[in-house]
Formats: sequence, C-alpha cells, structure tokens
Amino acid sequence: MEAVQAAVIQRDPRLSRVLIPAGSLHITLLVTHLGSQDQVDSAACALEHSRQSVVELLEGQELVLPFCGMMSFKNEVVFVKLAEGEHNKKLTQIAEAVRRTFLERGIAVTDDKAFKPHLTFMKLSRAPKLRSQGIKKLDPELYAEFSQHQFGDETLSRIDLCSMLKKKSPDGYYHREKSIRFDLTQRAHRASRTSGKKLPEPDDEELVSLSKRLVEDAVLRAVQQYMEETQQNNGGAAQPKGEGQTPAQTATQVPSDTLNSNARK
Repeated sequence: MEAVQAAVIQRDPRLSRVLIPAGSLHITLLVTHLGSQDQVDSAACALEHSRQSVVELLEGQELVLPFCGMMSFKNEVVFVKLAEGEHNKKLTQIAEAVRRTFLERGIAVTDDKAFKPHLTFMKLSRAPKLRSQGIKKLDPELYAEFSQHQFGDETLSRIDLCSMLKKKSPDGYYHREKSIRFDLTQRAHRASRTSGKKLPEPDDEELVSLSKRLVEDAVLRAVQQYMEETQQNNGGAAQPKGEGQTPAQTATQVPSDTLNSNARK
C-alpha cells in the first residue's frame, strides 16, 4: 500500500494530506454515534454479545480476504476493492450479525447504506483547503497503474469498536474501546501438537508483523510530515481536528503488513 501512496505523493506532493496512514486501514462494518460513556459501554457489551454469532458463521475456519484493484467514490474517496467470492458473502453475513445485535440492544446505527467492504486509502475531505487550490477531485490517473493490482490477502482476526475522534495509538490505528478476537490460528496450532506437526508460534509471528508495520508506518509518517511542512511553508492546507461528542465505528482491523509486502513485489 505504501508503494501506491508514494507514487501519488511523487506525482502531486500536495496530496500527502489526503492519504490514510497504513496503520489506520480497516473495513467498517457499521457506524454509530455514542454520546456518553454509558452508551460506549453498551456498545462494547453489544459487540461482545455478537461474538457467538460471528464464531458460528466462521464455522471454525479462517476468513481470508483477498484485495485486488482500486476504485473511487465520485473521485473523492479512493479505495482498494475486496475481490468477489464466498469470502465477501461471509463478511457481509458477519456485518449483518453485528448490526442486528446492536439494533436489538437499542443502539442506533447511523449508516443505512448497503454494506460494501473496501479499504479507503485516499480521502479528499481530509484536506478541505485543497479545494481552494483547485483540487476538487482525485484524478484516476494518479493510481491508474494499480487499478488491477493484486494487493494480497488479510485474515479476519478481530472486530474492534473504535473511536473516530480519540487520539490514535502509536501504530496509527484507532483508539479501541472494545475488541473481540478469533484465535483460529492458535486453535490450529494446538491441534497440530496432537498430530506431531510443528507450526511457528503465533505470538512470534504477531510480534514480527507488528515490528515491521511500525517501521513502515514511521517511514511513511516521516515522508508525510516533510511534505506537510513544505506545504505549510508555501501556504498548504492543514487538516481540521474533530470536535464535540465521541461517535464510534465498529470495524474489522486490516493490518498493513501483508498488503505492504505484496505491494512491493
């Protein structure tokens, strides 16, 4: 993913502000407004309550999500597509199960559009002042060479209840109010012990993945900071900060490490 973002910045440095940091990449299942801590707690309980439904849908199997190609919403939001297939149907069923649980517990869902899983990586609304500089749309030529690119696979490992306004974690991901994990890899590891097969320790893999992601995100942030400082010195745009109460979104985490590795190949 960094390869695409680097190509965009090279073509137009002003667009560094519209890029979504790799550590923030995710698929949104639903969006809700939580105006108090009690509502946040209720949403956290609802997410936990949805665990059993999701586990039943997974049927003990990992859900692998392949990402291929790029598209846009009105040339204002550019995203990586989730390839068509049974995995898409399964993820939609999971999103519906989580949404249903929230509604049953009296938690209003603010987005009523049909679920269309995607990975947003450029969003023009992140830098509204660019419009005054003549950038009102994101030119498809910026990412044309990646329009059919195979970005790689990600495995659903957890579902998070995230705040859209609270300070993000050091790796760039959203502040998490609640998470539910699906340790299917660890189950497979335990099962392999009885068969005599040895698999890599999941914890070790997770540490390597996290370290790699932190390094790559740090490099991208350094490039973006340099470009932002250059823009500010030349009258560039600054991203506005959110105000008011804290809405939250429920999203599946899509870590960037696999996507980064495949994007460089």
